[in-house]
Amino acid sequence: MAGVTIQNMTKTYGNGAIRAVDSLNLDIKDGEFMILVGPSGCGKSTALRMIAGLEEISDGGVWIGDRFVNDMHPKARNTAMVFQNYALYPHLTVFDNIAFPLQIARLPRTEIARRVQDAARILELGDYLKRRPGHLSGGQRQRVAMGRAIVRQPDVFLMDEPLSNLDAKLRVQMRAEISGLQRRLGTTTIYVTHDQVEAMTMGDRVALMRDGVLQQVDAPTVLYDSPANMFVAAFIGSPSMNLFRAILSRGDAGEFVLVSGSLRIAVPAGLVAARPALGGLVDRPVVFGIRAEDMCDARTLGADADAAGVTVSSAAATIEELGSDLLVHFDIEADQIHVANLDLVQELGAGGGSRVIARFAPRSGVRQGTPVQVRIDTNRLHFFDPKTERAI
Repeated sequence: MAGVTIQNMTKTYGNGAIRAVDSLNLDIKDGEFMILVGPSGCGKSTALRMIAGLEEISDGGVWIGDRFVNDMHPKARNTAMVFQNYALYPHLTVFDNIAFPLQIARLPRTEIARRVQDAARILELGDYLKRRPGHLSGGQRQRVAMGRAIVRQPDVFLMDEPLSNLDAKLRVQMRAEISGLQRRLGTTTIYVTHDQVEAMTMGDRVALMRDGVLQQVDAPTVLYDSPANMFVAAFIGSPSMNLFRAILSRGDAGEFVLVSGSLRIAVPAGLVAARPALGGLVDRPVVFGIRAEDMCDARTLGADADAAGVTVSSAAATIEELGSDLLVHFDIEADQIHVANLDLVQELGAGGGSRVIARFAPRSGVRQGTPVQVRIDTNRLHFFDPKTERAI
């Protein structure tokens, strides 16, 4: 096993006119489970293929352990890749599909059998070794593809959206299985996905990319609680963070106040103290954000009603009943910012109606079209620079 070091790795096309991956830097520790996540076309799969040796690196370098691998043949890098489409041989049995890379390497038959049986036991495929892929479910086929990677005993596993062809329930099951398998084997793993739920639930760390550029890399909870910029804030979390443009002003008592359309929010003193840069932005535009779970039905607060926050009145435009909670869509008069398709930040009309999403308790009794009182926890506000999109 080995760690992976990526320094200024770049992939260009069209004589450098198109930069699919732009100066990517990552230091992946031995045994770490690293997730590369981002929207379609952000360069994450291209980055994985460069590590595997399936794409030529235009600039920069990749080290696996202490080996510089830029010019190594894919086979010599000792990585094992699991693809989105399984890539199984339909005419071979499960045993022969798993054994195929070992047969190509001309290992002794006894060693091949031992490794295949070990992988089959780990993946619970022992009863299916004589079957062909056409007689297996999607989840079983994915296990076979993983078994073929495991038997190679690689330094690094590379996984390119391996669950995207599975149904929702099976994806949840396979997420847990892959995470547990990686912990048992302790093999360095780089896993590509466009699904931020997979990213948040599986990896030790998450690297979020946008247009070929790394936006932030850290533990999942850090990306969620402390996004580095507006793109990270919008991409990580479901539903996306609600974002608004506002003017930061001073109230009569010297307190900081956010003014966005008809919405006025007093910023808690503790939050200002934790973000001293806000002091230099008085009477200037800022972007603030609030997550759905940091807003609730004001009627349910009880003794906590006096906690820092502001209550807004509206009507429930749409209700999404998820069983564990309700997503309540409502309109407020505020200047909303929308990260359109997670590619381009667009400003909506100032003072216009903005559709906001709050997460309510499942038995709050709110129904579509009924009035709602929404309490915003102002201690949980996020702040961003509207010009650079960076967090304040």
